[in-house]
Amino acid sequence: RTSLRHSSQMSDQPAMHQKPYHHKALTINYSDHVVTLEGNIIHLTQIEYKLLTLLARNSGKVLTYTYIMEKIWGPYIDNNNQILRVNMANIRRKIEKNPAAPEYVFTEIGIGYRMAESD
Repeated sequence: RTSLRHSSQMSDQPAMHQKPYHHKALTINYSDHVVTLEGNIIHLTQIEYKLLTLLARNSGKVLTYTYIMEKIWGPYIDNNNQILRVNMANIRRKIEKNPAAPEYVFTEIGIGYRMAESD
């Protein structure tokens, strides 16, 4: 499991050098691991940061619950997406003005999540 997880993470390394994600007031600088909203640094846990950057690197695309969970927690995670939903709610509380009417991270009901396209 560890080898699979590390090989998966290694394949994501070239993406670290891509240009920052920017949409409205939200900026994600991948090389510095910094997320800012209206110029203020947003403090995220490691899992929250991984989730947000996974969505941002695939902005505009719908990522399924299963795909996200396998990328973040590995291929042996069970199908219960409660941990994912809790983490996404925490992210929304930190980056959205009104989490009930999101501007950045959207839920595609029954499918997964989608991040607004970068400007």
